[in-house]
Amino acid sequence: MSTPLDTKIIGKLAEILDKNNLTEIEYESEDCRICLSRNNQVSVAPTQMTQIPVSAPVATQSVPNTPVAETTIKEEEDYSNSPNAVKSPMVGVVYLSADPNSPNYVKPGDSVKEGDIVCLIEAMKTFNPVKAHKNGTVTKILVEAGDPVEYGEPLVVIE
Repeated sequence: MSTPLDTKIIGKLAEILDKNNLTEIEYESEDCRICLSRNNQVSVAPTQMTQIPVSAPVATQSVPNTPVAETTIKEEEDYSNSPNAVKSPMVGVVYLSADPNSPNYVKPGDSVKEGDIVCLIEAMKTFNPVKAHKNGTVTKILVEAGDPVEYGEPLVVIE
């Protein structure tokens, strides 16, 4: 790399990542691209992004006659490709009501019309309304107030 890295930029990016509870943040200039992610990976590449492979979980062998604790993994339905899901239009923090003392915009079982506000996304101190994309009934709310959300993340299901 022809220019030295400015560690202040990396520190500021890490601070923004932690402060906003983001999973990943990128910075790009003319000769450098930096990507920080919550799983402690850092990628720096001149003009091109470098992928750092993540190791797969290691399988363990069980010992015969040793009791094994059973774990139940609750499988959640994946709504990322569902046409019924209202998806986040941006990265930010989701709020289900206008303020903590107000009722939620919608709850499961509510009927909504296209254009009705279903939640808010706060990004850079601005509250952005997220609206229903079709008429229907709210069947699920997939997030909780104060959750950080990513672009395209399903928030509400309307059927």
